[in-house]
Amino acid sequence: MYVADDDRYNKLPHRRVGETGLRLPLISLGLWHNFSSADPLYDRKRVILKAFDQGIFSFDCADHYGSPEIGTSESLLGQVLANELKPYRDELVITSKVGYRTVPGPYGHFLSRKTILQSIDRTLERLQTDYVDVYYAHRFDPNTDLWETAQALNDVVRAGKAMYIGISNFDTDQAKTVAKMFEDLGTPYTVNQVSYNMLNRRPERIGLVDEMKRQNRGIVAYGPLAEGLLSDRYLDGVPEDFAIHPTSKYVMQAGADKVTDDLNKLNDIAKKRDQTLSQMALAWLLKDPVVSSVIIGTTNIDHLQDNLEAAKNIRFDQEELDAIDAITK
Repeated sequence: MYVADDDRYNKLPHRRVGETGLRLPLISLGLWHNFSSADPLYDRKRVILKAFDQGIFSFDCADHYGSPEIGTSESLLGQVLANELKPYRDELVITSKVGYRTVPGPYGHFLSRKTILQSIDRTLERLQTDYVDVYYAHRFDPNTDLWETAQALNDVVRAGKAMYIGISNFDTDQAKTVAKMFEDLGTPYTVNQVSYNMLNRRPERIGLVDEMKRQNRGIVAYGPLAEGLLSDRYLDGVPEDFAIHPTSKYVMQAGADKVTDDLNKLNDIAKKRDQTLSQMALAWLLKDPVVSSVIIGTTNIDHLQDNLEAAKNIRFDQEELDAIDAITK
């Protein structure tokens, strides 16, 4: 029988999300890749439970995640929630999302009222829980009135099916507009989940980071290691066909040789900080309190432990920040 480590909350700091009552560990575990029906349950369960023992109490899913069967990432996590983590459910922050294709037909994707209210029920069934802690609109829907979407998400909370609402992949103007709607509705809106890392600084350039600070809400950064680019793995060269996430695709526009050169320059800075490149990349995001948490994706316990070391040093002096800017801006 699984019993959680009594010392788990002394291992990893947690942070308030803006001025809301929600708190998140500095590092969350994402179940986008390799947590599904095609993957060994026992091995994945070990990673999830080890993460919780190390102070990660936030687990991020979406109704679209899972291969070859969509939704099976939620189902895998649901099995762990129903068994090993059931006694600890009140401690956990379980997040999921709606917006990408899950079933055929016009209501199988995007953010109509019908889609949202049907999707949350399927999510809860797969997760084997009565509620999620954060329910995200996974992407902006250009074909549905945003007020309809905001009202439906608000109703999910009023029905007791989510504690908080978040948005994901909304640009600055979209985030600003929906925040005002949530304010009018009294919705407990807390966070914007965005693709953000040292190589992908678009959230800064488009003013989204400043907007989230103005809103007194938080950012959760996904892809903090740029699909593994920000690691020791590619210091000897980045393949020309490297599969970068669409939100970071411009990173490769200057060519693989330029990216490799930049990674080695960043690695030199990391070495001076007694960190790996991955640790510094996570720490760089967490240096700003508006970044409430970073979502890592790993199926390897050693890799998990290595990433957690990043939280031990998230301070940067101005010389370090200037050097990083010179490489990545």
